[in-house]
Amino acid sequence: MNTIQLGQSDLHVTPICLGTMTFGEQVDEASAHAILNRSLERGVNFIDTAEMYAVPARAETCGATETIIGNWFAKNPGVRQKVVLATKVAGPSRGMPWIRAGGGMTAADIGASCDASLRRLQTDVIDLYQIHWPERHVPAFGIVYYDPTKEKSETSIREQLEALAVLVRAGKVRHIGLSNETPYGVHEFLRLAEQHGLPRVASIQNPYCLINRTFENGLDETCHRLGVSLLAYSPLGFGLLTGKYDATGIASPEAPQGRMAKFESMKKQRWGRPEALVAARRYNALAREHGLTPSQLALAFCYTKWQVASTIIGVTSLAQLDEDLDAWGTTLSPELLKAIDAIRWELRDPAL
Repeated sequence: MNTIQLGQSDLHVTPICLGTMTFGEQVDEASAHAILNRSLERGVNFIDTAEMYAVPARAETCGATETIIGNWFAKNPGVRQKVVLATKVAGPSRGMPWIRAGGGMTAADIGASCDASLRRLQTDVIDLYQIHWPERHVPAFGIVYYDPTKEKSETSIREQLEALAVLVRAGKVRHIGLSNETPYGVHEFLRLAEQHGLPRVASIQNPYCLINRTFENGLDETCHRLGVSLLAYSPLGFGLLTGKYDATGIASPEAPQGRMAKFESMKKQRWGRPEALVAARRYNALAREHGLTPSQLALAFCYTKWQVASTIIGVTSLAQLDEDLDAWGTTLSPELLKAIDAIRWELRDPAL
């Protein structure tokens, strides 16, 4: 894999990124270190994490993923210099008061969160520091419509940028990014950065997969014209696009023990909608009709789309990691892409 430039930054990353939110919940530390080692051996130089991980989020595991990665750095001198490290500061708590006492995300919160991440990660600098979700109210995480009556922003975008600028000047952060953002948010962060000489957003980390292509409804043009790179998360739709739930669904006792079957909180999210599984089954059947596994189709869709700079894969085993990496290089014929679009036209984006 050749590396690609993130936005207008000097970060060059592989088009596949190792996501780590399973570390500390579904994956123990020894297994996580084995996955990190194999990922690096196979050429992946990009690791993504967050202060709130592991997922599902619990007070007991908050920060556990960063700690596991930090211990890996400590055990393997020189490895830190070989990878581009991304992590995230959580937005307003969204029912997770253990992240911070207040309900907002102040400049002090951003600074304290960064310092805590640096300690857990056992590093002096974060290459890409992302705002995990907007401080203001937005339609995200399954919320379909924007509702201005729910606005309760306490920290302006400019204040957030100024807080991040302090971290960049201090050498704690190299570049900044956004996550779960909207076209307005991307434009405003960039407008204010240019107007006030503040750090420029390099990337946006949003969901993008066969059952959630909402990025293509405005954000793709925004990011293309403004030079912001997409880091696509959940390319396998929380496992729905692997085909493993096709026969059993996610609620049956016979369902494979992936995160959708294992955690009740996951069933209540957008990926747990019945319509999401209906659509996933259609795409999975289409893959098989064309001689591909469902995972190959779903990953190749992201790997080959011009909108995607790097695809974030999350795994719980070395076998899953190898399967996801082996899908690199899979091509999709024009006929298959046309069939994918036909399903989307019919079923739209059930996991938005």
